[in-house]
Amino acid sequence: MPNDSTNERSCGTCGDDSCNGRTRPQNKRPNDGIEREALARRMAPIKHKILVLSGKGGVGKSTVAVNLAVSLSLAGMRVGLLDVDIHGPSVPKMLRLEGTTLAAVGDAIVPVEIGDMKVMSIGFLLRKQDDAVIWRGPLKMGVIQQFLKDVDWGELDYLVVDSPPGTGDEPLSVCQLIQNADGALIVTTPQDVSVVDVRKCINFCRQLRLPVLGVVENMSGFVCPHCGEVTDIFKSGGGEQMAAEMAVPFLGRIPLDPQVAEACDSGTPYIHHYKDTETAKKFAAVIEHLLRPEDKTEPAEEVAAAPQAGAVRVAVPVAGGKLAMHFGHCEQFVIFDVDDEKKTVLREESSQPPPHEPGVLPKWLAEQGVGVIIAGGMGSRAQGLFAERNIQVVVGAQSGPPRDIVQAYLEGALQTGENVCDH
Repeated sequence: MPNDSTNERSCGTCGDDSCNGRTRPQNKRPNDGIEREALARRMAPIKHKILVLSGKGGVGKSTVAVNLAVSLSLAGMRVGLLDVDIHGPSVPKMLRLEGTTLAAVGDAIVPVEIGDMKVMSIGFLLRKQDDAVIWRGPLKMGVIQQFLKDVDWGELDYLVVDSPPGTGDEPLSVCQLIQNADGALIVTTPQDVSVVDVRKCINFCRQLRLPVLGVVENMSGFVCPHCGEVTDIFKSGGGEQMAAEMAVPFLGRIPLDPQVAEACDSGTPYIHHYKDTETAKKFAAVIEHLLRPEDKTEPAEEVAAAPQAGAVRVAVPVAGGKLAMHFGHCEQFVIFDVDDEKKTVLREESSQPPPHEPGVLPKWLAEQGVGVIIAGGMGSRAQGLFAERNIQVVVGAQSGPPRDIVQAYLEGALQTGENVCDH
């Protein structure tokens, strides 16, 4: 049953009261209008905002966040790094900023600068490194809001937010306070005990309508520095398999490297001081996936090739990593660029749709350039709205991995049955 914090919205595509498109949580925001306006003004000059999340502690999330921020800074970007791990801030140690004190100018807090990168962490406010922060939720929410609203971040290309593990107060507060974030970078290790919790983190993002930019599989195999032999200490491939099942992008594997630990302990960012190693190249590949096209330095004609003959965009609504049998139940869309003539998939991406309301999804998918939708079931009214926008709808497909479904469609082998949502 909806409570006081929910807002009912009808997607108009089915009559199932359990559909998550009909009842959707209303994100909480700062109650004070003045505070909210001040927060919006502070965030406005920041072009991109990326949250680094994980459902499990000890997976190297802060290591990924720090090296991501440093990589962006070395690429000429104006970068801010915000450490909101209230109980275990590690960013000051990783950047050799321990003991640094903060300054204030007027009513604004001045972040610590290292090169061209601005850094903020609760660690800068502790009198001693070993001091414990014993706070309940409201205090955490308040300090995170202060870090975002009162810190003079200035104009930034990227703000990277290092959140603590799990789906508790800190990541929830950040998601509620930062509007229009680019999305979350999810970090995991390959073993099942980590992957299980990271699945929850992805579902957390979906419930808050925060796009998942991709999954990084950290500590994926140990490369012996002497002989080069690879040993899968924590298994390998678990994060990649999970990403495929959850229909989110997989950004790459980062091997276990003793020099990463040395770099963190000495406060020397790994990707800068060990840039010629294979592990650093893996880090760089992950960062390349996250860079926006407008941030890249290559000429425009090299960034985006001309559309190929026969190119079509096919969208598959998914829930739980598989095709959603009811269109109105979908959690996100996997959109494929395909060559209809060569019967091949050229590219795929996961996209978070706007709230399911009448007429919204047809318009949104048309703006994405989608020409075909493959669904398990879809109401006749929704089909009519897609037809008005010249989008072909294929219904009656059986649930399964989105890529397999699209490949079967291209090959003319897609088996379809009854439209399970024909009303």
